[in-house]
Amino acid sequence: MPDSKPDAIDLRSDTVTRPTGAMWEAMRGAELGDDVLGDEPSVLRLQQRVASELGKDEACFFPSGTMANQSAILATTQPGDEVICHPTAHIYHYESGAPAALSGVTLRFADGERGMYEPDALSACVRPVNHHFAPARLAIIENTSNGGGGSVWPIELVERVAARAREHGLKTHLDGARLWNASVASGVPLKDFAQHFDTVSVCFSKGLGAPVGSAVAGDTQTMARVYRIRKMFGGAMRQSGLLAAACTFAMDHHIDRLADDHANAKHLAESLAPFEPLTIDAASIETNIAFFRVDPGWGPASKLVDMLEAQGVRTIASAPDQIRVVTHLDVSRPMIDRAIEIVAGVCARKTEQETA
Repeated sequence: MPDSKPDAIDLRSDTVTRPTGAMWEAMRGAELGDDVLGDEPSVLRLQQRVASELGKDEACFFPSGTMANQSAILATTQPGDEVICHPTAHIYHYESGAPAALSGVTLRFADGERGMYEPDALSACVRPVNHHFAPARLAIIENTSNGGGGSVWPIELVERVAARAREHGLKTHLDGARLWNASVASGVPLKDFAQHFDTVSVCFSKGLGAPVGSAVAGDTQTMARVYRIRKMFGGAMRQSGLLAAACTFAMDHHIDRLADDHANAKHLAESLAPFEPLTIDAASIETNIAFFRVDPGWGPASKLVDMLEAQGVRTIASAPDQIRVVTHLDVSRPMIDRAIEIVAGVCARKTEQETA
């Protein structure tokens, strides 16, 4: 991959943001202690705030979303158990086989449209009680769904799936890496989503723009296990108040503005929908993620990614025939408009070459 231009419009992910000047100042002014020894005041305040906003007893600060999710899985399962999730789930595709390696569990998939599944799909994954079968122990929902194109689980569907999981005696985990996006887009408070789950993870380094940080929240008994697992995984940090201050600043200043990212993604999709070889259902864009299908006859998506990179627009080929773009606080509306011009121009030139 060539080096990006200094003024590149980076739409690869909402994880590419840089701390704002005000966020840097908040980090420099953070009150510090030692989190491993339990007296890191900035971390303690952040954890208390996250627990309160999610309606849980306690929360634990993590260096990454992967570690947060995997700690929740290990805290609520036993080796040999089965974990139910959607086939596009982040824990399956982007966490390096960690459920098997770290918790000794297998995954079973409840399929459905746009990263979501119905209660009956969940029930179909629960095997009969028999020593031949791995027992289902945990059901996971990802909201918003990355693989579903930033789709928001409707609260009514969350309620029905969680209720069905309880009927089967399952624990539940909400992978809420972009839960703030889901809340802003739907108007549903965080607590209303979180109340249906035993554990909830959230991420500060995606839509909220902090450089590092995630958290897991849950009841006191479960969180005691989560804290120990974080230590075992090597996630306990020392003067992590520097990071906690950035996360707190992000919660104070970067939540309401997520609506701008959602509007920019919608604008981008609607503007590029008419251009060959791209196909996009602009009406389906709910948050800050958009998938563009590239006509296979035109060439692989990776080829278009490279062409756009050369013109200063950075994207990701999320499949052989698909490009993903993600809007974020470092991409303004004028930058989106410029990206639209560049993408349209590249597509037009390539189409002309193909038809010449």
